[in-house]
Amino acid sequence: MPYSLATLLHSAAIGIGATLLMDGWSILRKHLLGMPSLDYALVGRWVGHMPRGQFHHAAIGKAEPIAAERALGWLVHYLTGILFAALLIGATGRGWLCAPTLLPALAFGLATVLLPFLVMQPAFGLGIAAAKTAHPGKARFHSVLTHLVFGAGLYLAAQIGLLLPVACAN
Repeated sequence: MPYSLATLLHSAAIGIGATLLMDGWSILRKHLLGMPSLDYALVGRWVGHMPRGQFHHAAIGKAEPIAAERALGWLVHYLTGILFAALLIGATGRGWLCAPTLLPALAFGLATVLLPFLVMQPAFGLGIAAAKTAHPGKARFHSVLTHLVFGAGLYLAAQIGLLLPVACAN
């Protein structure tokens, strides 16, 4: 059964909320632990090179910059969060959307770390799961932690969405 527009909008709000929490965590982590967050201009640069047929870079930071790469990177970042929320709801069903529980959200958040480990980091020239970085174990730990925060954000945003249960109305 196709989802209603209200359900799709509810899903988008959950994805945005979870991504906002993840970004807040990245800012906090930077200030408390001195861990820089991903420069989303590099995501935009990566995506911007795709129409030219280039999907992998030896070092994304040395690749030719593209126009508006930072804006494109942030847009892709939030669209990915929305897509992940929709996939979680698709996997768990509308019932989770109307009665969210923590475990599926955390498990799904943890699973989303596969995208950077297996796709983005290798495409950026960092190797699978940051294997080519100076401190791969540290990078992996922070990636996993950040994606668990995203999972917690999926749950929290869904809980907040229950205050306006438009998507759960019959």
